Formats: sequence, C-alpha cells, structure tokens
Amino acid sequence: QVQLVESGGGLVQAGGSLRLSCAASGRIFSSYAMGWFRQAPGKEREFVATINWSGRRTVYADSVKGRFTISRDNAKNWVYLQMNSLKPEDTAVYYCAADAGSPFPHYSAREYDYWGQGTQVTVAS
Repeated sequence: QVQLVESGGGLVQAGGSLRLSCAASGRIFSSYAMGWFRQAPGKEREFVATINWSGRRTVYADSVKGRFTISRDNAKNWVYLQMNSLKPEDTAVYYCAADAGSPFPHYSAREYDYWGQGTQVTVAS
C-alpha cells in the first residue's frame, strides 16, 4: 500500500516555474515507478512524466519535454516535478501516481495503482 500527497501547486505567470512535490508513505516506495499526470477541465487525464524505481530512467510527454524534469529521492520517499517555462496550456490539476507493474514505462493512467488527491496549477497569460 502506498499513500501519496502532492503539494507545490499554485498560480504563476507564463514563463515562470513551479516545483511540485509528492510525499509517499509505504515501506516499498522505492520498488515503484512513479508518474505525474494532469487533467484540465473537460479533458481526459493525460500522461506528463514517469521515472523508474531507481531514478535512472525518465520519460516525458512531448508537450513538456525540455521544460519539465521528474526526479525522486528514495531515501526520503519523495517525487518531484520541476516545471519551467510554463505555458497557459499547462493549467491543470496535477496528480502523482505509483506504478507497481512492469515493464517500464507505462503511459496510461489505468496502469497506475495508487494516486494522490491532486494539486492545482494555474498559468496566467
């Protein structure tokens, strides 16, 4: 069992930066791949980024590649999403998720086993 709690969302101007954090509880956090998804009003939940259990492999959606960076600290049970050069189209609720399955990577929300409650990111133009 893994519990996830996101933080760090907020309102930012276009071109600005935010760092999202996800605190995970559970003894086997380090065995899970972790992902970030986002959902804008009226849209499907979409894949943003994922990182494997060791942190050595990362995959990004094309829409955020080069702007966002996912990372993890297995010693402290944290996952991060550094978001730079934010655009109004990045506005969404961002969710942290844990994936116990294999192989890496998984892009579909259905393949993730545990979810946080989400944190709102709003980018003003």
